[in-house]
Amino acid sequence: MAFWSAENATNAYLRAIKMGKREKEPDTAEFISALAAGTNARSMVVACANAADSTTLALVAAAHQTGGKVICILTNANEIQSSKEILGDENALKVKFVIGDAQSLLKSEYKEADFIAVDCSLKNCEEILTKSVGKNSMVLGYNAFLMGSWRSRGCDLHLLPIGEGLLVSRAATSAKNDENRLGKGSRWVVKVDKCTGEEHVFRVRN
Repeated sequence: MAFWSAENATNAYLRAIKMGKREKEPDTAEFISALAAGTNARSMVVACANAADSTTLALVAAAHQTGGKVICILTNANEIQSSKEILGDENALKVKFVIGDAQSLLKSEYKEADFIAVDCSLKNCEEILTKSVGKNSMVLGYNAFLMGSWRSRGCDLHLLPIGEGLLVSRAATSAKNDENRLGKGSRWVVKVDKCTGEEHVFRVRN
């Protein structure tokens, strides 16, 4: 995750559009895919509250572009088959399904992951989000509006009003590097088209 790649982000975004036709919230999936691919994420982990969903598909699209891998953490083995049906046979083959406690696995086996997505429907999602930020990782919480309220606990979390809400956090070291590359004060800006209702997210450089 050494630099931002506009080409990777664009290609992953377009791939997510094609893959997400069956999904209810394709806009969210497209953004997540572009974000993961744009940051050149190679090791991507998604922690699901239930079966795999459009977020997992988004990371599969990003992995196509970066040559990375996708790990999907499920709470129980019963969700594996339904996850495969949601993703489709071809996409499911590109995902490694793991059963277990997301927080424990992210602290141990997948602590080196450079992109982590957490379903905010998980009971301990707030703790997972604030403790999963590693030296070079990007952490994202989806379905954030379902949390009702949240506290950052010293972790720099930004709420983006996309789909059901996204919480995005970057490790301090990575954020510092971004400032050096993009200029201090660079930030995400969300614009809503009043006519169509479409949401557009931009990274603004000072």
